[in-house]
Order: sequence, then structure tokens, then C-alpha cells
Amino acid sequence: MDIDLLLKAIGFLSQVIIGIPGNMFILLQFTILRITEKKLLPNNLLLMVLALVNLLVILSRIIPQSLNALGVENLLDDTECKFVIFTYRVNRAMSICVTSLLSCYQCIVIAPNTKFWVYLKQQITKNIVTIIFVFWIINFSIYPYSILNARARRNLTTSPYTLHLVYCDADFLTYMAYIVNGTCYALRDFIFVGLMALASGYIVFTLLKHERSVKGIRSSDRLKQRSVEYRASKAVILLVALYVLLYGLDNSMWIYTLTLSNVSPDMNEIRIFLASSYSSLSPIVIIFTNPKLQQNVLFCKKGGIFSRNLPDSNGKKKTVYTINK
Repeated sequence: MDIDLLLKAIGFLSQVIIGIPGNMFILLQFTILRITEKKLLPNNLLLMVLALVNLLVILSRIIPQSLNALGVENLLDDTECKFVIFTYRVNRAMSICVTSLLSCYQCIVIAPNTKFWVYLKQQITKNIVTIIFVFWIINFSIYPYSILNARARRNLTTSPYTLHLVYCDADFLTYMAYIVNGTCYALRDFIFVGLMALASGYIVFTLLKHERSVKGIRSSDRLKQRSVEYRASKAVILLVALYVLLYGLDNSMWIYTLTLSNVSPDMNEIRIFLASSYSSLSPIVIIFTNPKLQQNVLFCKKGGIFSRNLPDSNGKKKTVYTINK
């Protein structure tokens, strides 16, 4: 195998090996929490949706890339290309939107308890599912061109304004269509990245202020004051930093390709690797910064759980789950 193809195969397969189990673990554990506890905190719901869209990004883009690097040819036809490209672009956009919403929500959660911020927190918490569905509808509606201009790769002449994507070609046909679509997608990304940056900046400012306020307090008291909201805020900062790094590089390359009349497949593959790395790496950040998920990882390491029926204060029996070491 050619050394370039080998490196591509290793890179994309590593994303599959890390991303699919990680995102499925998050989905499964939050689903179990929703069933057992009858509720899911808004930030955990957002993390669950983020894991779902990240999983779809990996399935629709990284798996075809991996198969192509391993030498599999002519995997998709025209219809499958339209479906795969549309699925990838919609879920990539959803990944951006959900990460931005997560950072904005966490910013509102740790904001001062004034009348305005309390009202805003209540409204977003109450309508979080509706907001997510609105994002889905918006992203579905702005990508119909992906269905029209995608087709399987053939030995035919294409316009200079074509993105060559392993098994598929996305032909924009005209320079104007190429520029307009590229500019719209880049602007959308920069808007949401801007919201992330503003929200994250406020979170960092609040966390630093909080740390200064507890410097003179004894260690035991300080630990008591570190609420779940502040721990979740630090996790959001890590996610946003990872997103800005990877998608910032991706969007910089995308803007550069807008100046080219013919984009090479290698450049597209580098962009795809950068853009999809967030979908593979973010589960690691989520799992190791979320207390609920950490508990389940700990249970798995300990070797299982057994239950006992013990009486409560009213004399009624209740089930108590214990780790089986």
C-alpha cells in the first residue's frame, strides 16, 4: 500500500475506533439516566444530542473515507452520494449549533441571579427541546443544494468549481454558486463560533472571579462551594477550545479553497479529517468531565453492581445498589 494511503487509512480508522464507541457510550448512558431518573438536565440533554450528531458525522463521512483509503472503489451511487453528503453537512452544522448552544446555556446558568438572567434561564430550560428542533429544521432547509449538486464520481469532465470527495463529486457548476454557498456556510460557522467565544469568555471571567473569592476560605469549605455548574462550565470551556482549534483550521482552509478554481482531493481530505476530529475527540472530553458518565465508567471498572432491599425511615423497603468489588 502506498505510504500516503496508509497514513490516511490509519488516521481515519483511528477516528472511527475512538469516535463510534465514545459517542455510543454517551448516548447509551444518558438514555439509561433518562429512563431511570425520569429526567435529564438540559446540559446533559445537549451533550446527548451532540453525541448523536457526532456519531452521524462519523458514519456518513469518516467510514467512507476509511474504506476508500483501504482501497475500496466505487462504493456509492448517485442517490447514496446525495444522502451521505446531505447527512454529513446537516449533522456537521448541528454539531456547531449544539456546541454553541451548550456554551451559551452554561453562560446563562452561572450568570448572576438577576431578574433578567433568571427569566432567560427558565425560558431556555423549558424550551431546550424546541430550540434543538428549530436548529434541525434550519439546517435541513439550508442544505437542499447538497442534494442537487452531489453525484457519484465518474470519468467525466466536471466544472472547475467541483469538490472531489472520495466516492462523490459536489459540482457547483458556476463560480457564483460556488462562492455564495461557501460564503454562507463560512459565515454561519463564524457566527456560531463568535457566540461560543463570547459565552466562553464570560464563563472564564466568572470562573476566575469565583476562584479569587474562595482563596481565603478553608479547603473543605472551598470544595463545598464548587458547585456542579462550575465543574460543568470548565467542561464546556474544554469542548469549545477543542472545537475552535479544529474547526478554525477547517474554515481557514475552506476560505482558502474559495480562491482556487480547482480544489485537490488531498486538500479536501485534510479538511474532512480536521472537521471530523471534533466528532471523534469530543466524547473523550465529555466522558472525563461529566460526573454522571464518570460514575458509570467507575462501575464498569469495579466489576459490576448488586442490589439489596433495605428498609427506609418509614419502614418500607427500598432497593439499594452497591458496587460489587
